Amino acid sequence: MKRDTLVWTLLMVVGAAALFGRAVFTTDGMGREYVEAVPVGADGQQIQFQASTYGAFLAAQAADPNQTDIQFSLPRSIGLWIAALFTLAILSFLYGDNPFYRIAEAIVVGVSAAYWMAVGFWTVIVPNLLAKIAPGMIQGWAMPGLTGPEADQNLWYVVPMILGVMLLWRLAPTGAWISRWPLAFIIGTTAGLRMIAFLHGDFLAQIRNSIVPLVVLTQEGFDLSASLTNLIAVVGVLCCLAYFFFSFEHKGMVGHAAQAGIWILMITFGAAFGYTVMGRIALVAIRLEFLLDDWLWLIDPIGRRVA
Repeated sequence: MKRDTLVWTLLMVVGAAALFGRAVFTTDGMGREYVEAVPVGADGQQIQFQASTYGAFLAAQAADPNQTDIQFSLPRSIGLWIAALFTLAILSFLYGDNPFYRIAEAIVVGVSAAYWMAVGFWTVIVPNLLAKIAPGMIQGWAMPGLTGPEADQNLWYVVPMILGVMLLWRLAPTGAWISRWPLAFIIGTTAGLRMIAFLHGDFLAQIRNSIVPLVVLTQEGFDLSASLTNLIAVVGVLCCLAYFFFSFEHKGMVGHAAQAGIWILMITFGAAFGYTVMGRIALVAIRLEFLLDDWLWLIDPIGRRVA
């Protein structure tokens, strides 16, 4: 165990030294962000900075060494380095649980929770609750453009506000049972709404898509490919239903259909799992591209650092 720790420590030291040397002593550098000054407004007097590239910076410097339109951005570069180091900290879990991973995990979860809390307050509570109860106050404080029917007062929104306060009562030292009532209301309402949505969006849609002609005729004549597709779909649905049909013993034709249903279900689950794995691999590829392109400047697939 000590040997593994020593090896990984040496690798981290060597990697840190290589990163420091590449960032400081190479001509092209790495992990640098640039911004471009762009005039905004009708008069063009106001200036705002938007993201630029190292290639655009080189081209602007070649055209005018004294130009200041495209310049190095220290805040964006610091953010880039923080994102890269946090990515490495999360990927360090591949070696095993370690303090770097725990710190990164805690910070990411905490920042995400705080961010979505702020987003929820300004996009849900203020416009959908407070603006309905006290539209005049919200119009003068946070939403000056609140006009028309949206600015009409509706005191019925006091009811969800009370339920929300009751839900937060769970954080109080005593009386936590009060939060059970709004929680039960939320769960029951959500379950009912989602059940209707599931019936319309999934259950009925599957039935509708299973009612297809087994023989497809077009203007050109018999369509063999479409007919085989519809036949496989219908037979697959019937075989899967036979597997879950327990009123008859799975013997004879019913048993063979149930066995075929098992194979179809396994193929479906395997395809779904493969699709999930493919999505996760795509996320890993995106993070690796971020490290190698945006941060380390080892690759440049779209030519952002070419003048």
